Amino acid sequence: MGFGIIKISSSGMSLIIMDVLKLSPKKDAYERLQMIHQKVCDLLSTHSPNEFAIEAPFFGKNVQSMLKLGRAQGVAIAAAMQAGIPVTEYSPRKVKQSITGNGNADKLQVLKMLQRLIVFEENPKYFDATDALAVAVCHHFQGNGLLNNSEKKINGWKDFLVKNPERVK
Repeated sequence: MGFGIIKISSSGMSLIIMDVLKLSPKKDAYERLQMIHQKVCDLLSTHSPNEFAIEAPFFGKNVQSMLKLGRAQGVAIAAAMQAGIPVTEYSPRKVKQSITGNGNADKLQVLKMLQRLIVFEENPKYFDATDALAVAVCHHFQGNGLLNNSEKKINGWKDFLVKNPERVK
């Protein structure tokens, strides 16, 4: 399970942490779920994020894998909700589109673009870490980040012009 935490400030985006939780296949399925829950709770208490974004499950051919993934995601979501943090879910295609401009981008393209957006040199050992970081950056790009204007969303050009008269020439 990958995880990534970014900080959004007036100077831009910065990387707080990006890593993976390695789960031993020798452990019982319920022990692994408990490890995921504990790791998410630890990250939430250590870094005190304001928002939580997660990648939506993709539909694969293996039903058992989908079931296991759904349980793991549910445990992570439950930990965030228990901490009172709003949760948003993004499809893998939406994440790739937000980061690279291409919903079919491969993992290496996503990594390289993330290295440009948030300056970091290391190539993580596992793409799960960069996948998680990509979800965090996607969440920010979708207008759900911390620096949102507190104003209501704009409904069309007329509403935009009314709310932004200084931008009319």
